Amino acid sequence: MINPTNRQLQQARKVGNFIADGWRYVLPGAWYRMRVPRIMASLTDAELEEAHRRAAYLNRMEQCRPGEEWIRVADFRFPWRARHRHSGYFFPLNHVLRHFCRDYRFSYVFGDLTEEPSVPSFVKCRPVSGGHSNAVVMKLNAVRHFRFINDPVPWESKSPRIVSRNYVYWPKRVRLLERWFGHQACDLGQINAVPDHGHPEWLVPRMSLAEQLKFKFISCIEGNDVATNLKWVMSSNSLAVMPIPEYETWFMEGALRPGEHYVEVKPDYSDLLERMEYYLERPTLAREILDNAHEYVDRFRNPRMELAVSLLVAEKYFRLSGQMENFL
Repeated sequence: MINPTNRQLQQARKVGNFIADGWRYVLPGAWYRMRVPRIMASLTDAELEEAHRRAAYLNRMEQCRPGEEWIRVADFRFPWRARHRHSGYFFPLNHVLRHFCRDYRFSYVFGDLTEEPSVPSFVKCRPVSGGHSNAVVMKLNAVRHFRFINDPVPWESKSPRIVSRNYVYWPKRVRLLERWFGHQACDLGQINAVPDHGHPEWLVPRMSLAEQLKFKFISCIEGNDVATNLKWVMSSNSLAVMPIPEYETWFMEGALRPGEHYVEVKPDYSDLLERMEYYLERPTLAREILDNAHEYVDRFRNPRMELAVSLLVAEKYFRLSGQMENFL
């Protein structure tokens, strides 16, 4: 029997989601709006409190008025003929917005956003900050970013080394290889042929997810924005190793606490071996981080809660832009 590769599995998920998204896309808007009270009523008091807490974190916009360039919900249509259709962004956002009035207006920015938008906009990611933000985070491009696993291998049975298989275009990932490539405690490498950064030896064979799960430590290094593998690593029995994140998505990476949800290392990775050794000598602390990481991940596994939080994020957007009163 031939086992599918990680890329094949992801492609299958994309196809399945595209089919499901297509069905939801043709449903009438009235059907979406009618189900809102039922969705919110299904939450327990504790779930509703958690949903409001997450929505407040994800949407930190200030009061404003809609701009002339903002698009109406009714006019938000899939660009079938466009070269870059961003289906992984469009359909999840459209699915949420159709629960609201057709005449409400909004702004959005698709892709890897690393700067604040000029007006309040729905986005996939944003820079981590503690104050007001025009970047209103929604669960976009989830097929690529939100993958959780059930790891059958306990931490104690894994190799006491760190693994990394990345596309290495960005300085943060280059620094890791410059510092530790070839060290006996590390199995690091890049999987993209170009650029070679003057180090052709960095190019190594791809490694399946199952192979990476044989290691006690897995690096989760940001690229253009967030570290894509962080979600599945935190759902595994391997420790996520990374500097304090600079960007965040629906996963609220900025709310993660070093030493509680992941192993923090310095941005130059100079203390990498020291931090690994610290937890190898303290397996109880390693187990606590894994338990905390699993608990953190669990809040994103419930589809009903995920939709409720999305509705609250959008509701706050339309309310603070003066287009509606509270509806929840």
